[in-house]
This record gives sequence, structure tokens and C-alpha cells, in this order.
Amino acid sequence: MLLTNTTAQHIDFIMLLTNSVLAALAMAGNAVATPHAPKPKGLWEAMQSRGRDWIGTAVTFRNDTVEASIYGNKADFNSITPENDMKWGLTEPQQNNFTLAGADKYADYARKHGVQIHCHNLVWHSQLPDWVANGNFTKAELTAVMKNHIDTLAGRYKDVCTRWDVVNEALEENGTYRNSVFYRVLGEDFLPIAFKLAHAASPKSKLFYNDYSLEGSDVKAAGAQRIVKYIQSKGGPIHGVGFQAHLTSEPTTSSGGGVAPGRVELTNRLQSFTALGVDVAYTELDVRMNTPATPAKTAVQAEVYYNVSSSCLATKRCVGMTLWGVSDKYSWIPGTFPGEGSADVWDENLQKKKTVYQRFLDGILCGGKK
Repeated sequence: MLLTNTTAQHIDFIMLLTNSVLAALAMAGNAVATPHAPKPKGLWEAMQSRGRDWIGTAVTFRNDTVEASIYGNKADFNSITPENDMKWGLTEPQQNNFTLAGADKYADYARKHGVQIHCHNLVWHSQLPDWVANGNFTKAELTAVMKNHIDTLAGRYKDVCTRWDVVNEALEENGTYRNSVFYRVLGEDFLPIAFKLAHAASPKSKLFYNDYSLEGSDVKAAGAQRIVKYIQSKGGPIHGVGFQAHLTSEPTTSSGGGVAPGRVELTNRLQSFTALGVDVAYTELDVRMNTPATPAKTAVQAEVYYNVSSSCLATKRCVGMTLWGVSDKYSWIPGTFPGEGSADVWDENLQKKKTVYQRFLDGILCGGKK
């Protein structure tokens, strides 16, 4: 057949169009065949996918391989907090007599397993040896005592302590300062003194002020904000504030009938601190209830865990979260608050509470997303 120029051009156009359609279909087929990135299944996998720094748990080393397998699961956790072994009473029971074998185990574990340590703590009114708590010090003497303790402890672990709780629980329930030996002798200057000493001893560590009831108590939160501002005004290197978050999912005797704040309230409180130029974190999270637990109570508890994790992820500078122990088997709560407990994400048999875990994970994955 004789082809005119017009006919040839028409055929060329049809062939071009056909090839384009075939190419588009091929590309679409390839796009369908390309697998999506897998959805994070673990707590740390989820936190990492959201650009946060850590999620961890308080740890006490004991002969329980099942518990160790839980906190050692790197899909869930990339950080540990020594529950007791770095506190003053165990590390310097007599003046200048340091007993650090227990603390060393956590540093060794972190180095071996490649995890972070949220080191806890340097200056606290509780679990102090008598020679400190009841010492008759001048300002210069107590400052020297603090320097020696902080230099020794923070300096020894400066390569491995990602963070330090430098000062712990300096406030009374009404937001005023506790009448600790540190406050009696040094006044509120003990705060910037402690932070400056910690930074000098461990310059790469992030330094936190840590306290409880900051989530729900307006006066306690105001007191902690005053602490942040005061340390900053004195040139102290404070990097973050730890919200302990020992919460209740229902009215209990220990809570005075109160319950955990909701997601919006938690988010607003976190952001009131980040507005001061510091990071925030949940550092000792558990959610207790009146025991025994029931499925209905556990469902309510799961929503509190969701509110906590989602509030953190809705706050740009909420850098991490730590559970205060993984399981009810070793929880501190029943011994402190009789009739209350079942506060953790794993139960007394070291079995995951699936609803609680999933809602906690959901909050990490969804918090702050519209």
C-alpha cells in the first residue's frame, strides 16, 4: 500500500502512543511489585522510624534469663537505666570509699551489647548514706563532697553514659524545694553546681533534671520550670527534663483519687517545658491500678499507655521513653503501695500484655500525625 506523509505520520503517532501506554503499564506493574517498607513491629523499631533517640527500661541484673531476653530484645529496647546500682548509697557508702562493682556491670553490659545507658542518679535526697544526709558541712565542704562523688562516678562512665539524671526529685509536692542537705547548705545553687560538675566530668552526656508528678501537678511543674530557668541563668548545662510518669489508670489510694492526664494535657505539659529550650522524656513510666487486674481495667490502662507514647511523639523534642521495669513480676509498686500494681507492659509471668503493648506501640507510630 502506498503511504502518504499524512498516513505515515498518523501511524507513527499511534505507535508512539501505544509504546507510551505500554511503558506506563510496565512502570505501574513495577510500582505494584515493589514492596513497601515493613511496618515497625517493635518499640525501638517504631521510635527509630519516627526519628527519636531511645526507648528503654529500668534494669536490675538478676538470675532470670526470660526477663533478660525481654530487655535485651533490640527490636523493643536500645537503652537501660540502672534501677539502683548507681545511687549514692551504693556507690559511696563511706566518704571516699567507692564501691563500683555493681555499677560497672551496667557499663560493661552497654559496651558489650551496644546499647545506651540513662545513668541514674548523681544528686538525690533519698538513698543517701548517713555521712552525707546528716553531715555538718560548710558550703565549701559540701561542694567538695559533691565534686568528688560526681568526678568519680560520672568521670568513670563518661564513655558510656548517654544521659545522666543529675538532680533527682528536688521538689516537694507543693513545688517548693525539699529540705535536703544540699538545699540546707547550698540553697538552690546546689542545682547549677551539680550540673556544672556533671558536665565537667562527662562532657558528652546529656544532663537531665528528673522528677515525678510533673505530668499532672501544676505547682510541681511550675517548680521544675523554675529549676530549669535558674540553672540556665547560672550558665548550667541542662539539656532535658525527665517526667517520671508513675501514673494511675483509675483512682487509687496512693493517687488521692486522681488519674493520669489525657493525651492533650500530657502533650501541652511536655511542650511547656520544650518552650524553655530543653528536651523532655518519660523516664520511669508505669501505669498502676487497684489489683487484681481485669480485662476491662487492662483496656483502660492500655489507653493511658497510648496517651503517653502519643503525647511524646506529638512533641518535637520528646527524645525518648523509659519503662520503670518490664514486668509486674519485679515491680516496685506492690511493696510501696499495697493493693496496687499490675503496672507494667509484661505481666507477673513475663508474658506480654498484648493490648497494652499494642496501644503503646500505636501511640509511637501515630502520635503527632494528622
